[in-house]
Amino acid sequence: MPIILTLTVVVLGLISFITEWLPADITALSIAIALMLLGLVTPEEGISGFSNPATITVMAMFILSAGITKTGVIQVVRNRIIRWAGNHPSQQVFVMGSIVGPISGFINNTAIVAIFLPIIEEWSKRQKISPSKLLIPLSYSTILGGLLTLIGTSTNILASGVSAQLGYGEFSVFQFTKLGILVFIIGLTYLALVAPKLLPDHQTHLVGEDYNLKDYVSEVVISPRSSLIGKTLQRTKIQRKFDLDVLEIIRDKQRFSQPLGDKVLNAGDILVIRSSRDELLKIRESRGLEILADVKFQEQPIEKVIASGEEKIAEVLILSNSRLIGTTLKELRFRQRYNATVLAIRRGAEFVQGRLGKIRLKFGDLLLIQGPRQSFLGLQTTRELLVLEEKPVDISRRQKAKTALGITTGVILLAAFNILPILVSSLTGVVLMIMTGCLKPGEIYGSVRWDVIFLLAGLIPLGIAMNKSGATQWLAQNLIHLGGNFSGYWILFFFFIITSLLTEILSNNASVILMLPIAVEVAKTLDLNPYAFMYAVVFAASNSFMTPIGYQTNAMVYSPGGYKFFDFTKVGAPLSILMMFTVPLLINFIYGL
Repeated sequence: MPIILTLTVVVLGLISFITEWLPADITALSIAIALMLLGLVTPEEGISGFSNPATITVMAMFILSAGITKTGVIQVVRNRIIRWAGNHPSQQVFVMGSIVGPISGFINNTAIVAIFLPIIEEWSKRQKISPSKLLIPLSYSTILGGLLTLIGTSTNILASGVSAQLGYGEFSVFQFTKLGILVFIIGLTYLALVAPKLLPDHQTHLVGEDYNLKDYVSEVVISPRSSLIGKTLQRTKIQRKFDLDVLEIIRDKQRFSQPLGDKVLNAGDILVIRSSRDELLKIRESRGLEILADVKFQEQPIEKVIASGEEKIAEVLILSNSRLIGTTLKELRFRQRYNATVLAIRRGAEFVQGRLGKIRLKFGDLLLIQGPRQSFLGLQTTRELLVLEEKPVDISRRQKAKTALGITTGVILLAAFNILPILVSSLTGVVLMIMTGCLKPGEIYGSVRWDVIFLLAGLIPLGIAMNKSGATQWLAQNLIHLGGNFSGYWILFFFFIITSLLTEILSNNASVILMLPIAVEVAKTLDLNPYAFMYAVVFAASNSFMTPIGYQTNAMVYSPGGYKFFDFTKVGAPLSILMMFTVPLLINFIYGL
């Protein structure tokens, strides 16, 4: 019965992960709660994920990564990429990958992508090349780079914790670096030589030009009979009653920009409005407005018209820890909160313009925003949104770059030479980052990816329940029975494929929790090398290249690159298959079975 109950929870959890009924972290937390309610784990075991060394280490590494990025250490390599990249696509991908990949072995790869996204966007415009030729390789390079060391990804650290629970001890910082280097070289070679031929080439334009704004931005004039005359814009409530946004008010050739709520409207005022044509006809009938001919928009691009003077337009990416996810612009009161207006939403290659206030926002959505230049300074400081333009580093903080780099290097070396456990050295590094001024105390909480922390904390009890109930042993015995006639290599190959497929539909952390104990049990029963099987699961869990939803960094470049879903499959499937055949061979060659 415990096995049946545990596997039932596993299946329901898998269904929730695949269908996205709930966010992944909430699904993981629900799994832990279900296990406690069913008595499969004790309350202490159910919350043990929050105190697990792997969870705390991952949290500390997020903070250390923030110390590195806040002090501008990574921006130092920007000029090298620009100087060495040249004009050939293969050279550009190779130079970029050979720089960002090794960095990802020591710094969280989502932070790397967040920093390099604006850099590559800006550089692409200057070079008049399409960012779609570089952004998927950027994501894939950081994924491959994360396999160079223990601290490259949260998945590696989690696998190390599971290894310790199974009695094989924690991994050292460079335990599988030899394998990681070979895998990185193979992957980068593919990205440089093959990927440029498969990637789409989206021509570069002005920011916002791809969004067809002309169909959704119009000028209307307040006629002498209008019911809006003498009222403030806020009092008219037209922005609440109708699906529209007033971007500017023009009065006697003088332009008034946000905030506009307290402006009293006069006859003859021209309102620049974002709205669908249907909604515009409704307000014309009920509020006495006249639609002006779009002569001005024909003379010059609309993007320049509504981004003139103190106004600007920019693209803003919704990050994975954003409170905007799952809500609508109307519920958020976005205009009032950020003093800026969303003109359009881009989700991959698709554009959303009508009824923006009712669209549920997702991680990776790209918002085209218009507002005062001052408002974008505020947007650049938020931890939930990423403005796709280079962000200047605080000069006083830049002086701390060497200190931050020294602290992080010390953390790695202390763990690498077994002077201190990685948990202790990383926490020490966090305190030193604050004491030296590399990070402000309040910044440590915003730098942690709490969705990942709750995901880990919720999944760790599942591993306990699998072992405690006997589900792991039962699954391992059945796998041995089914594959009893196969050699050790083909069983290793099987685990790599199954974990690779799981990580495309689940999170990579969930794949490790499920597959690593089973792989070790099979290896132990068949008298094979358990470390070889653990490495196969760890590397397969990061073999996530075929979809934009399989890995966080893929989702981050999905909309900025204007990709379609199958662009990832077209480029990533050959890379995944290449890894499926080469990694087990390399494991067998380096570590033996």
